[in-house]
Amino acid sequence: MQGKSPILSRRGFLAASAASIGMSTMARGAAEPAKTESAGVVALPAGKRLLLSCKLGMIAREADGKPLSLARRLSMAGEAGFDGVDFDQAGEFTPEQARDAVRESGVFVHNAINHDHWKQRLTSADAEERARGVANIEHCLRVSHAAGGSGVLIVLGRGSDGPADVIEARCREEIKKLIPLAAALGQPILVENVWNQMFYDHEAPPEQTAEEFVRFIDSFNSPWVAMYYDIGNHWKYGQPGDWIRAFGRRCVKLDVKGFSRAENKFTDIGEGDLPWDQVRKALDDIGFAGWATAEVKGGDVGRLTQVRQQMQKAFGL
Repeated sequence: MQGKSPILSRRGFLAASAASIGMSTMARGAAEPAKTESAGVVALPAGKRLLLSCKLGMIAREADGKPLSLARRLSMAGEAGFDGVDFDQAGEFTPEQARDAVRESGVFVHNAINHDHWKQRLTSADAEERARGVANIEHCLRVSHAAGGSGVLIVLGRGSDGPADVIEARCREEIKKLIPLAAALGQPILVENVWNQMFYDHEAPPEQTAEEFVRFIDSFNSPWVAMYYDIGNHWKYGQPGDWIRAFGRRCVKLDVKGFSRAENKFTDIGEGDLPWDQVRKALDDIGFAGWATAEVKGGDVGRLTQVRQQMQKAFGL
């Protein structure tokens, strides 16, 4: 296009900026008393180092035989005393639906997950399946961003998909493709430690270390790849205090459940034999501040309230 572009003088720029700020301030002032859904900003409680959350999948889908809206389900978490929700059914909703439900409910969503990661794995030998896995994570990144969240939990795949070095290379290659979008949206990609036979010995006894997980995360040399540490998942294999200290700054978020080594089963939070005193000490040692999300049996507001109280007791809150 030919011709000169109009250039705004410094004085004109400042005047225009002042007018813009004044107009936006008046607009906010007019909108605040009405508290319209479209203008609502969902805020978090100030001064809390540990924010408590539950999975969306823990919240009842219906009441009195009638389906509950997404906004109503989020509201139930707020009524139970949770600071927010981990959107673990992200594949069922669009980013717009997630955003609107947060605004309507006033309940914060801090993360997104798509459970198709078990079927469409980043470790798969099938390139098309890996591509679908990447697309699922991209969707989660957009859902979390739209909802105001700060991360996406992923499960890499299964160790049975091939030799350890081969499957590690596969999932590393796929995650690298996702880092630009994660950075653009401000959404870290958070690897969860699960029973998938990766980075630990599934048949070995306890007292394993987090060394292999740390090595994998550090291999990206990126602030956009970190850990979503599930405290209960690997009590069977190692000391949670040692694992938390090993992860250090890499430990961005926590999943919370109980586990009994004696009975070899998951339990409610605070039950079983998981050493919560060690967990609390280790979190203090690394200066952890962030989200801890329950992953246990859920239900109605009464059951969710019970889970929140169990979390508070376990963390000494």
